[in-house]
Amino acid sequence: MIKQLFLVGLGGGIGSIFRYLTSVLTAKYYANAFPLATFITNILGCFIIGLLIGYFANTNTDSNLKLLFITGFCGGYTTFSTFAAENISLLQSNNYITLITYTLASVLIGFLAVALGLMITK
Repeated sequence: MIKQLFLVGLGGGIGSIFRYLTSVLTAKYYANAFPLATFITNILGCFIIGLLIGYFANTNTDSNLKLLFITGFCGGYTTFSTFAAENISLLQSNNYITLITYTLASVLIGFLAVALGLMITK
């Protein structure tokens, strides 16, 4: 159990670093009401998890690697709580079009990104 906790923590830490870097780089080139950094992070995370699930399903992979990459890295990289908080902020600022666009695009494109990742690994 200690080994598994370590692997999840390690993957989560690395994922969090990549999430921070995505946010910093996005903010450097884009400033608008639409929360692009979280959108990019979550869509890319959906694609990565689709790739990983598909890859691991087609190989004889140690379950510890699944913990490291899927639970750890993807869990640390993506963020549902920030997505929800940004939606509240958009709602409070009466930015309804961006709120609806962001929410629908995140869910629909996220779903498609997972599906694409799975299709690539088949």
